Amino acid sequence: MMFEKLVIFDYSGTLSLDAVRFGEDDNLTEELHRSGLAGLGIADPETFWREIVNPAWEKGSTTSIGYREVIFRRIKEVFSPAVSDKEIHLSAARFVDSYLGHSIVDGRWRSILQKLNREASAVTVIATDHYAEATGYIVGFLKKMGAGAISLKDASGATVSPKFVVANSADTGMHKVDPGFWKMVGTVLKLDAIQSILIIDDFGFNEEAGDSYADRRKVEDRKCKTIDLLKRAFNVPVYAIPFVLAGKDEKTCGNLIMQTSLAIERWLK
Repeated sequence: MMFEKLVIFDYSGTLSLDAVRFGEDDNLTEELHRSGLAGLGIADPETFWREIVNPAWEKGSTTSIGYREVIFRRIKEVFSPAVSDKEIHLSAARFVDSYLGHSIVDGRWRSILQKLNREASAVTVIATDHYAEATGYIVGFLKKMGAGAISLKDASGATVSPKFVVANSADTGMHKVDPGFWKMVGTVLKLDAIQSILIIDDFGFNEEAGDSYADRRKVEDRKCKTIDLLKRAFNVPVYAIPFVLAGKDEKTCGNLIMQTSLAIERWLK
């Protein structure tokens, strides 16, 4: 199938608002203790971001190493706890499974996702800078929403052109701001006939402030670079809908999802 329209969704902070909520201080502290990571040296959010996520983010999000292994290696390197490797692995697995299990697609996106699934002219790509384990979770969440999805790494061997594809930086080896990321997407999905692109992304704005990825000074720069990359990669007009939350209450989130969904529908027409 030759698609004319490409719709791109960001994941954490856009399709999944709970992924961001998981990292809020109170909740994160509880999860660190519940998983057992607190007893291994990671008892508070500041330590978590400083010693675990930020130093290992580049490698963790562009290789197949996975989040569990990232946590395991950093604990061994930084804290050297007097416990078995098995215990560290189990605590890391509990934390990651809880994080990814909570990082669901917000149910209020269901209607527009199903409409995109029925739109013959469009293909939808979920483009995310994430850890390797996230791909399978996202594919599963989308299927529950009525949007049959596959990963980009599986798309090249698909017998039928997929309508929803998860492009994870851990699978491509590159972040979304890398031209090679989009070249791979275009090549694997054979997007030569694309005439227009719509991207829905928070560009890091809705991410937890403790995470270096959310540095507000980088948000506008990331947005401009992403749009420019898409224009150069596909040589077609690119339209962006910044998914920027003015507040985190349910009404604000719901209203923004509704407004964004209507904007997507208008663009499709």
